[in-house]
Amino acid sequence: MAIKALELFNAYSTGQLPKDGGYIVSSFHKETSAYAKYEIVAYAGVKNLYVTPQGMTFQTDGNKIFVLAEPNDYPKKFMEPFRRDSDEQIPHRFSELEVVTAKNQARVMISRDPIVSYSAFTIVRPTGIDFSFIFFNRDDVLDSLHVFFTKTLNQESRVPKRDAEKAADVILDSLENFTVWESE
Repeated sequence: MAIKALELFNAYSTGQLPKDGGYIVSSFHKETSAYAKYEIVAYAGVKNLYVTPQGMTFQTDGNKIFVLAEPNDYPKKFMEPFRRDSDEQIPHRFSELEVVTAKNQARVMISRDPIVSYSAFTIVRPTGIDFSFIFFNRDDVLDSLHVFFTKTLNQESRVPKRDAEKAADVILDSLENFTVWESE
């Protein structure tokens, strides 16, 4: 059976990181809350790769979207996401996000349009309960990402399963706007 996803830094250290492209999903969780921030970066055709103790820099173009999972009791829910504390912020206003409000009043916010990184981007090395996975660019990669986000939002961020599925649908819609694959 072909590998669908691996932990990013392990994939690099074992020589399994695809240079031709893939989707990198990084998560940043609050240890004391169900609040979580995700970054999804797609890349193709790596020219060079630099690894440091702080992270991994890809010398290639990339497309990135953000996902915020916010519990119903989050105290700053009315603060624009770009104005929040650095560990809770993403570079978007509410008007730039699709918002899925769950039946338990948790919210999942997803970038409508990707941010394009020209020539290089860096993935920060995860610490604590955070993680970074590389999803291989296979025919079923979007299905794998849908399953991943449905489970993760449900289990880690306490979003009810039906609402987590709806949020995963919106995430896939945003991924459809990625332009990194257009040159292939």
